[in-house]
Amino acid sequence: MLQRIRVVVVALATAAGAVALAPPATAAAAPAVGEIQVNPSPVVVSGGDVDATFTVITKEAGKAELQIKPPGTGTWTSLDLKSDPHGSETKWTATREFDTKSKDGRWSVQAIAHGEGGASDSKSSSFVVKQVLDTRIVDFNASPDLVSKGDTIQTSGRLQIDRGGWTGYRGESVTITFREQGTDAYRHVTTDRTGHNGWFRASVKAEATGWWRAEFGGGGGAKGSVSDTDRVDIRHRSNDTRIVGFDAGPEPAERGDRLTLRGELQIDGRRGWDGYGGQRVSLLFKAHGSSRWEHVDSDHTDSDGRFRESVTASRSGWWKAEYEGRDGVRGSTSGTDYVRVSDPTPPPTPDRADSRITKFNAYYEPAKRGKTLRFKGKLQVDEGWSWDGHRAKVRLYFKPAGSGKWYWVKSTWSTGSGKIYTKTTAKRSGTWKLVFKGDEDAYGSSSKSDYVRVKR
Repeated sequence: MLQRIRVVVVALATAAGAVALAPPATAAAAPAVGEIQVNPSPVVVSGGDVDATFTVITKEAGKAELQIKPPGTGTWTSLDLKSDPHGSETKWTATREFDTKSKDGRWSVQAIAHGEGGASDSKSSSFVVKQVLDTRIVDFNASPDLVSKGDTIQTSGRLQIDRGGWTGYRGESVTITFREQGTDAYRHVTTDRTGHNGWFRASVKAEATGWWRAEFGGGGGAKGSVSDTDRVDIRHRSNDTRIVGFDAGPEPAERGDRLTLRGELQIDGRRGWDGYGGQRVSLLFKAHGSSRWEHVDSDHTDSDGRFRESVTASRSGWWKAEYEGRDGVRGSTSGTDYVRVSDPTPPPTPDRADSRITKFNAYYEPAKRGKTLRFKGKLQVDEGWSWDGHRAKVRLYFKPAGSGKWYWVKSTWSTGSGKIYTKTTAKRSGTWKLVFKGDEDAYGSSSKSDYVRVKR
């Protein structure tokens, strides 16, 4: 009896110990929803279908739901999810197609993760669907088709938008652009804002033959568009010419002196007034008291349209240059320049002193074309015991490189101390010198020459 009781007690004790040693049951982890992603974002619908991919990352979830809802009072729509588990995390993806019927604006999206024992977690987000409508520019016209340079051209057309049917697009900015013949790029000319039924009109100036078109840059839910092109031709007409800077000198001159006649022939071309090279220019003279112009000489213009010729002064009168023109180019005549010519200075008297021009220099060199070229020197007379400065008129002469002729450029005066300073514009390479023709106190003399190279 006692033995049986002992066995029962041990069994009970053993059972009680086993119960005490068993670990407690572990609670299931709660599910969680991570970030919701939409790609692309925003979802832009531009006349065709667009697939958007939705991605949700969950933890400890055996099941997930994803719903979307359009703006306003729309209803929730469930998307079919595909799972890609990685340990405790699962990547859920779904694809939805958006088209032109999909509502424009901000959509709502909600993800729900389900775990064990009915536990769940949810997260909400949003994304934007943007409808971009097609546009077009129709009935574009630039007229008239043939104009003279500088005439006004009228451009017009109509901007339309597709809202389930083509209709005028009002209040939008349209740019008028132009591509000149021989070039590849269109350039902005002017703009206009569309009015009733999308019509626009703009006046432009004809500068060259080429193609016109209208462009709409888009915006406000509408795509950009470009019209067809319309060509306008500039009719051929004669180009104007002119002779500028004509000058005859030095003045006054003595009979037998060499006069320099110079100027520049220009043509009104595509770039405006520009030098007209390779053209023959006639040099005409009308004596004082006469009414008849006589042809004296001629010269051909250089690549920059300049001409320069040397003639003999015989009597006082007016000089001018004349260009007779050619096919498609009108002729022109310069202004006149009067040169007074006197009898030569009487033979020198024995009591006149010798003179000299020293320290002549043309600087700075090499000179840049179009920049200022400066000259200095000193005019002196021999007083017997020393060379003293002398005040008198001195002339600056120039001989172009490759030429054998000297041309008068300008006249200046030396100071009381004999110092000479003057300047002119550097135009081409050549040799310079100063010349004193003499006066009642001193014989004439000439400086040494100085070559200056002119670079572009």
